[in-house]
Amino acid sequence: MEIAARMSSKGQLTVPKVVRDALGVSEGDSVVFRVEGNRAVLARTPEFLDLAGSFSVPVARRNAEWDEIVRTTRVARTATS
Repeated sequence: MEIAARMSSKGQLTVPKVVRDALGVSEGDSVVFRVEGNRAVLARTPEFLDLAGSFSVPVARRNAEWDEIVRTTRVARTATS
């Protein structure tokens, strides 16, 4: 499906109703734009809680404190940068 839209002078786009319906987005929902070459792909972003159970957590990592998870993640990212 290809639907055209025009950008306003403020850089705003109105997502056509047929596209909103196809993606299941409505007022207040978040979307993400991914640029691929000279195209942008618009996608609906899932709600954080909808992701619960979508991947397995190793037993050793279960019931970890959130602060510890954030710290460990930051340390790992720093080590690979």
